[in-house]
Amino acid sequence: MQTVYIETTIPSYLAAKPSSLSAVASDQRATHEWWQNERQRFRLYTSIFTIDEASRGDAAAAARRLDWLKSIPRLPVSPEAEELAKNVAKLLQLPPKAAMDASHVALSILHKMDYLLTWNCTHLANPVLQKELVDFCGYHELHVPIICTPATLTAPRHE
Repeated sequence: MQTVYIETTIPSYLAAKPSSLSAVASDQRATHEWWQNERQRFRLYTSIFTIDEASRGDAAAAARRLDWLKSIPRLPVSPEAEELAKNVAKLLQLPPKAAMDASHVALSILHKMDYLLTWNCTHLANPVLQKELVDFCGYHELHVPIICTPATLTAPRHE
């Protein structure tokens, strides 16, 4: 069974009230549909990084986000993961506020996750940055996770 690393935007979209912005509302619906119809095809994992991010902000909203994560196993963090996260942040030229994004990527690489599921299309599900990551991982002989959104991680429909 393939593996999926659940990044913070996923429980955020699951727990949020429907957005008044049509694009965000569409992404929220896609996340709920994926969770309901697709997730059982995968083994899901997350990390303390996701838990920490999901815990921030409004207490009631944080509790809703954490509720979506409660049964998902957490990947262990190692010194190797911390070092790789620093290198990924440098490689992708992530701003300091996006340092946690590099940690999600590092864990996905080291734990050989098949997919990293996210709605962060600025720093993660971004084809330009993914090309850099593929080249980096190839050079260092590291596993490369596929970074994608719930809208794209779906079983093919044959009609």
